[in-house]
Amino acid sequence: MAELKKLLLVDDNPKYLEDVLPFYGYEVSVATNGKEALNILEQKTDFDIVLLDAMMPVMNGWDTLKNIRNNPVTKNLPVIMVTAVNDDKKMVSGLKMGADDYVVKPFILPNLLARIEAVLRRSGGEKTQPDITINQINSLNTLTKREKDVLLLVTKGKSNKEIAQELVIGMTTVKGYIYSIFKKLNVKNRTQAVLLATQMDLVK
Repeated sequence: MAELKKLLLVDDNPKYLEDVLPFYGYEVSVATNGKEALNILEQKTDFDIVLLDAMMPVMNGWDTLKNIRNNPVTKNLPVIMVTAVNDDKKMVSGLKMGADDYVVKPFILPNLLARIEAVLRRSGGEKTQPDITINQINSLNTLTKREKDVLLLVTKGKSNKEIAQELVIGMTTVKGYIYSIFKKLNVKNRTQAVLLATQMDLVK
């Protein structure tokens, strides 16, 4: 199995990417503001890349980037800026400040992954691929018809309440099915379950 790339995610709302990125070969550490990120970088120096949100409390992404580039230990660490501000001047400013790339929210996940992989290649890293285990592949045959029905609705973004209503079952039953699905697929949350189901063509 390929070694996981170490990524520092700096974002005050990290949950989605924190859930998704491990499925694409990244070992993710999280900081919710710039100061926290700099503290982590002082203690851990083996990150392969930083995904840095621009707008955060305490210390924003621009000031964080300046500190990263001014530190001899981290000055060459690849950094991708992520921001909801689609402003050419700010993009140019960020790149001049030392950002390796710039991604505008809302982004499409494959595009973000491609940007990360491109920056890693330029810095000497390799393209990463999802690590789907043999056990997860074998788990295809262990899901019951009802569990597949529940998973299909999960992939459509349905809540537990909506799933219960659509399948005419109780909320407790839905939670039981979801717990069983997570256990069989060896995933920790809905995002990972949906990604795995999609990658394995489990849900058409």
